[in-house]
Amino acid sequence: MTRKSRRTVPSSDGEVPGRTSVPPLDPSRYAPGPSRPVRAKSRSMDGNMDIQAHFHAWGQLVFSVSGVVRVSTDRATFLVPPSRAVWIPAGLVHAVTAVEQCELRTLYLLDPPSDDGQWLQNRVLEVSPLLRELVVQLARDEVRPGDAVTDREVWIGKLILDEIGRARGLQLGVALPADKRLRRLCEAVLAEPMRHASLDDWAAQVGASARTVSRLFRQELGSSYAQWRQQALLAEALRLAARKTPMGLIAAELGYASASAFSAMVTRTVGMPPSRFFGQS
Repeated sequence: MTRKSRRTVPSSDGEVPGRTSVPPLDPSRYAPGPSRPVRAKSRSMDGNMDIQAHFHAWGQLVFSVSGVVRVSTDRATFLVPPSRAVWIPAGLVHAVTAVEQCELRTLYLLDPPSDDGQWLQNRVLEVSPLLRELVVQLARDEVRPGDAVTDREVWIGKLILDEIGRARGLQLGVALPADKRLRRLCEAVLAEPMRHASLDDWAAQVGASARTVSRLFRQELGSSYAQWRQQALLAEALRLAARKTPMGLIAAELGYASASAFSAMVTRTVGMPPSRFFGQS
């Protein structure tokens, strides 16, 4: 059963016309416990579906087998293509938006993979082929009330925890502000990153001056607009790469003069070449 919390995922404009907002699937049906510390569920999402903000009493790992979803908390948003997963610690309010038609897979963990404090925060992880297949299999073997725990289920669960613990963490995710004006601007950039070329134009859209917006970026997010926008562009690049868009076209779409210039930016920002970052190796 989904519980209400004082922490929410704010929305600047309310529900978006043409999109369908739905509650999460009954989480009590998939609650992990001592005998089943790892549970999995699957959900198909149309490109116009939003899962309402909610939270769980256990940790959650979200990734998509196909398509791209967006996971949002009160202070950050993450695009999740098939090669990535987002860790959501227990008690953190989050909402899920389908960027396009996708097949969502979710893991519920009774306890984090380790006692390391990094599991108390959102994390973006690389999804290895083994982890992907293990989760797919666990979700496929749906457990019904009263079913006994099988050896297969235990083995898969242990392997999943081991793979998650080994997964490489990535410093990804786009920070979101609490200020309503800046929040509207940030969400507009995420929706259409190339709509405006300058901060002046974006600021005018929310009825503020570029100077005011620059100050809010520093105060709210601790970065400049240019630094924040670079993370937004990486998120958009992930979405395009998930559609198998060639790297040269991604670079052009995001306004880079050449594929090499775009590649240099990606390598400098995330510490790995685009082929690996976008899962196109």
